[in-house]
Amino acid sequence: MSGQNYDAVLVLSFGGPEKHEDVIPFLENVLRGRNVPRERLLEVAEHYYHFGGKSPINDQNRALISALGDELESHGPKLPVYWGNRNWHPFAADTVRKMRDAGVRRALVFATSVFSSYSGCRQYLEDMQKARTEVGEGAPELEKLRTFYNHPLFIEAASDRVRTALDQLPGSEDAQILYTAHSVPLSMAQSSDYVQQLTETCRLVSERLGIANWRLVYQSRSGAPGQPWLEPDIGDVLRELETGRSVVVAPIGFISDHMEVLYDLDTEARAISEERSLTMVRAATVGVHPKFIAMIHELIRERMGECEARAIGKSGPHHDACPADCCPAPPRRASSTTSDSSPRAIAQR
Repeated sequence: MSGQNYDAVLVLSFGGPEKHEDVIPFLENVLRGRNVPRERLLEVAEHYYHFGGKSPINDQNRALISALGDELESHGPKLPVYWGNRNWHPFAADTVRKMRDAGVRRALVFATSVFSSYSGCRQYLEDMQKARTEVGEGAPELEKLRTFYNHPLFIEAASDRVRTALDQLPGSEDAQILYTAHSVPLSMAQSSDYVQQLTETCRLVSERLGIANWRLVYQSRSGAPGQPWLEPDIGDVLRELETGRSVVVAPIGFISDHMEVLYDLDTEARAISEERSLTMVRAATVGVHPKFIAMIHELIRERMGECEARAIGKSGPHHDACPADCCPAPPRRASSTTSDSSPRAIAQR
């Protein structure tokens, strides 16, 4: 295949409010169709108000799009980069309509999520189809780029972030490394490769850095107390650590420092660490690390047949096209007692 087979790249993300007045409409979009009490929505809103009502995810997506655009302009293929969201402006359908009007007929999609699960993979496929349906006749074909949890450039970028955090600690050789990812219901985890992929990424990063003292933990759990979700929670693990320990918290499950990273880690986890007299350093996410931008570029070229698919570790490159039974949707959550509607659950993955 040649580069002429694709006309554009679409960065597809979760979306987030830009100011105080956006918070409630944004959350109403996120929670539409779920039986969530108004007081619960207002409780979630307080997390955004804590940061002035502005989620950092939008500025970080703008930075990523700018960096990717520069990469494509410098090294080709010279494809325009568009941006669409699931829950806030620019909405995916509005962007797909703009792409159609600009003459785009076939585009590659980079979803801002690393690991396979319903919310991190299949739901983005649903978003793509929904946007095309809403736009109607002439809507461009959209093809999602593959999962990249074991791509060597992703591992290099994540390793650099952890190494930088370690360098901030005295006696870093004794530091406890806690890799964090968003918790999901066990039923969702068991129907996908979420945990296996996370574990492999953590292993590959730790191996690259020569780290033996690491552990995968979870954050942002939601749902009814009796509903089984992935554990252990980072707060529980921090409370169990020996007083005075040095800890690096690395949000390996996220590609940008958005609201759940800022609140759940930089606010809540840091408060627990201070209570326990732990010296905590939070590693940055890959963000616009040059290796990460180069990886997205390589995934584009790979799909165009211009380079071989690369992966390291125990598994090969992930499949290009998801099979019909990949990462199925969980049973419909009918009430606030079973939905992911807690203040921790507005997941910007």
